[in-house]
Amino acid sequence: MNNFHLSSTNKTPKISFDLDTSIFEISGRSIPENSLEFYRPVLEWVELYFKSPNTKTILQINLEYFNTSSSKCLVELIRIFEKYYLAGMDITIKWFYEQEDEDSKESGEDFKTIFKLPVLLEEIFEEE
Repeated sequence: MNNFHLSSTNKTPKISFDLDTSIFEISGRSIPENSLEFYRPVLEWVELYFKSPNTKTILQINLEYFNTSSSKCLVELIRIFEKYYLAGMDITIKWFYEQEDEDSKESGEDFKTIFKLPVLLEEIFEEE
């Protein structure tokens, strides 16, 4: 199995799922024309990964903005992680939000209450 990488665009996030570090990162903006089509290969790769996962897996989400359809895809993605967490795998979700971004912080808090796996909220401080 190979790492999964997609470069960011103005409408889609960078996706970097690195098997060597066990850190799976989604960052940038997520407002694709068709979220389901964009996230489908990501979801399929993650399901394949969990057939033979690393000992520990960290999903880092650092989105400056995402639309409603992207949110639904993120829920679907985290549900996959939750399924394997509940089966006994060591999985952590890190939700990053900028210091002034209350909407992103609230989204992270929502995910934290929805799912039965560790969702750590990590505040990013703006550099002066």
